[in-house]
Amino acid sequence: MLKKFTVLLFCGFLTYNIQGQNFDGGIILGISTSQVRGDDLAGFNKAGILAGAFVNKKISQLLSLQMEMTYIQKGSNNPKMNENGIRDISLSYIEIPVLLQYHQSDILAIEAGVLVGYLIDGYYNDIITRLESEKSPFIKHDIGLALGIDYKYSEKINLNTRMSTSFLPIGTEDEFKGLVDLFNANKKGKYNSVLSFTIHYNLS
Repeated sequence: MLKKFTVLLFCGFLTYNIQGQNFDGGIILGISTSQVRGDDLAGFNKAGILAGAFVNKKISQLLSLQMEMTYIQKGSNNPKMNENGIRDISLSYIEIPVLLQYHQSDILAIEAGVLVGYLIDGYYNDIITRLESEKSPFIKHDIGLALGIDYKYSEKINLNTRMSTSFLPIGTEDEFKGLVDLFNANKKGKYNSVLSFTIHYNLS
């Protein structure tokens, strides 16, 4: 809870101080729908909250750089847990995406970049509640790639749709061991895949 409060405080401080600067910024609010590749479940069935703040700096007429700090919920949901016994996964991260945006027009931009997430909480669920364990089954950091579309709905509001995926495994049993793992096509593991829908409100 303290970590979540710290992030919200940081986001509030960030958005409060963007006015009068030579960049844009504001707040982000939306939902994430996710799955975990490699957990024998399929489909973006896990819904979660996505909230935070962003700053945006135009670097040319066609390009801008955007940095965000968000709280995001990820994981997987098994709607047939009673039948096959595969458990749900619940994850929450503090995430920092860094994105390069290419502006195709005054209202439409394509964005791509990298993200780094810090795990706040991660656990498996059974039918009733979370499954406790002595050691966290998930790695503390999530490193991934992101691709999205940003639509300028009005002067203050942008609508954003983004797809992101982990670059490295997220499970401690699949922990990255080096370049051999990176280029091993047969290497299995668990990876986050997220489709998000957000509103970006510009405070500038």
